[in-house]
Amino acid sequence: MAERGAHLTTAAAEDRPSIFEVLAQDSLMSAVKPALQHAVKILAESNPGRYGILWRNFDEIYSMLDLLLQHHFLSRTSASFSENFYGLKRVGADSSRPAYQGLRRRQHLRSLLLLALLPYLRTKLEKVLARQRDEDDFSIRLPQSLTQKMYRAFLAAYPYICMAWDGWTFFHQLLYIFGKTKTHSPLLWLAGVKLSYLTAHDIHSLDLKPVGPALSPNQSIGEKLQRVFSTVVGGVAVSLSTSLSLGVFFVQFLDWWYSSENQSTMKSLTSLPTPPPPLHLEDQDSSSPIHTKVCPLCRKVRTNDTALATSGYVFCYRCIYMYVKANHRCPLTGYPSELQHLIKIYSPEG
Repeated sequence: MAERGAHLTTAAAEDRPSIFEVLAQDSLMSAVKPALQHAVKILAESNPGRYGILWRNFDEIYSMLDLLLQHHFLSRTSASFSENFYGLKRVGADSSRPAYQGLRRRQHLRSLLLLALLPYLRTKLEKVLARQRDEDDFSIRLPQSLTQKMYRAFLAAYPYICMAWDGWTFFHQLLYIFGKTKTHSPLLWLAGVKLSYLTAHDIHSLDLKPVGPALSPNQSIGEKLQRVFSTVVGGVAVSLSTSLSLGVFFVQFLDWWYSSENQSTMKSLTSLPTPPPPLHLEDQDSSSPIHTKVCPLCRKVRTNDTALATSGYVFCYRCIYMYVKANHRCPLTGYPSELQHLIKIYSPEG
């Protein structure tokens, strides 16, 4: 649990967290996802056949684990994982409700959707927008139906929607600093809750709360299966929370290691000397350079040379564009690839 420290902002009540604490817990989960994504990417590049499915479905897998984790903490501590990590809880209109009883059903569902589902939808929309921009750069604009026009209009308006949302969030935080609102985020306002400190009674009750009632011989088979499933889900959630709690410190170390302030130190420690140039550049095959201009896919002389950044191989633009769009990997190495990894090569002859 993070220490309360010295509050540099005035609060209307003693149980009202400072702006620094609420922003710190907001940034905790946003730092965990890129770290896990980077680890999965390394696994996928090292063994595409075995771990490629994890990289291709990372958003869905992460969202399911996040949903499971947040449901567990909202049910047991009335807080998300990051809020509980900083010793906070969510309270509704009934502020006297103990934390170990969890939120009321409507507040629980709202909080769960806003914590897990909304970030997933935003991530997918941003990927669709990026893919659409790439296709617009390399494709011919054809006549469109009304549905396609509305779809493109939404994609064009999406950046402005994000800008309006970020502005609303920033304005909400300013109001929270000056004590004009009870929540620092529009998401909490939409969920109908606010953040407060865990009391000593809450912490004591959470430590004594059992995982779940024991199985009774009088229960039906459906109730027993539901209880077993709930116990398994709770165990998985506890394992995830323990792993994240230990991994948070490692993530913060990586964040510092790869920060801009530490780049010069990191380069001096990890950089290797430049290898010497290869000898005998003009060798026997210099008289027939045609084999170096053959596309690995169509086996013909390349046209519109295009390199794939993930592997370094050069193809015809049409060949590699169609292959990467359909398979999302390099045809020779199997490395995960997207359309933005295509690099047009402009030769001096052209």
